[in-house]
Amino acid sequence: MLLSLSILGIFLSVILLLFSARKYKSAIYLSGFFFLLSFQGCIIYVLAYSKSVFLISAFLSNFTFLLYLIGPMFFWYIRSIVTDNVRLKKTDLLHLVPSLIFMVTSFQYIFTSNSYKIQEATEFASNIDKLILHQPPVLHQIFSYRVIFLSLPLFVLGYVLWAAGLLIYYLFQRKNLSVFLGQRYLTIWLSTLIGSLLILSVSHLLTLDRIFTEANATIFYTMNLLQALSYLGLVGLLISPFFFPRILYGLPRFPESNLKLKATAAAKELFQPELIKHKTNFESEYLIYIHQKAEFCMKEVQPYLKTDFNLTHLSFYTQIPVHHLSYYFREEKKQHFNDYRNEWRINHAKNLMKTGKASEVTLETIGLLSGFSTRNTFRTTFKKVEGITPSTFAAQQKN
Repeated sequence: MLLSLSILGIFLSVILLLFSARKYKSAIYLSGFFFLLSFQGCIIYVLAYSKSVFLISAFLSNFTFLLYLIGPMFFWYIRSIVTDNVRLKKTDLLHLVPSLIFMVTSFQYIFTSNSYKIQEATEFASNIDKLILHQPPVLHQIFSYRVIFLSLPLFVLGYVLWAAGLLIYYLFQRKNLSVFLGQRYLTIWLSTLIGSLLILSVSHLLTLDRIFTEANATIFYTMNLLQALSYLGLVGLLISPFFFPRILYGLPRFPESNLKLKATAAAKELFQPELIKHKTNFESEYLIYIHQKAEFCMKEVQPYLKTDFNLTHLSFYTQIPVHHLSYYFREEKKQHFNDYRNEWRINHAKNLMKTGKASEVTLETIGLLSGFSTRNTFRTTFKKVEGITPSTFAAQQKN
């Protein structure tokens, strides 16, 4: 189960980068957090469950320093949301110090011979208890094994509490400055994220503490309350984004100025964002913005008259990402894009017939002029939308 969850987390981090990172820069931190958290799960699986000498020798102490970036990535994501500022400060370099310390002190082990690593890995594979007696390079001369092993969950827990405090501070103390004020969607999402990681980090910390207290690493193999809580926190973290599709799709919280249509003065007037008042739901504002921009494009540019017109073309004309448009049609408009496009084509054909075009050209030509590729497609679609055939409609207009 641990390995499956870790693979899911890596897959999730890729989704966030592909769909959200361009328009939603905070997703870079969130993607890094999920990747590193899942990578930690892979390391735990390899050391505790795999019994593979090769994998244990490859993962033992070689990549531990990367895990000390889990906390900073998480904190930077929460901070970027509540402050609406994704940029890192010079002081943020201090967050990298623990990771750098572990990286430098791991060099001794990283550059040791493979035969030594294989020997240690063989011992761990045969007896998991030897893991808690492992001597991390250099650092074990300063700190006890227990302190070193507990430092990571303590480090993550500290960042969770810091992020929770920041969220509470902006919710209750800086209401006028809080960018996400009134966005219950974001508040619930961040609370879910913080709560899940809090459960995971506390239970993981207590599990490791119990292992060192009892000098028994086989606790990893027993399902107890702490183990159950650890899995609950991990599952909560990894599945939560799927219950918040706007996080996965990276919908901005308000219309960006560079998305405004610049073709005409009328376009600028139409898409000039209104002053956003307190308690406004910015996600809803953005969906309204997509609706207005799509309608304006279809009315003024008439791209539907081209037979090959599709969602990608609409994205090009409106400068709205395809996955944002896809989300809008599926979740907000509850209509397939092809049906939306065909409605505009049918209305165009009806206008042509109302102005007497049917007496000048054939109905097939009217269909082609309206964007349909064949007569049959035009007739079938027209009847589906209007309930009657094009010829019947044309006859009614003559009468």
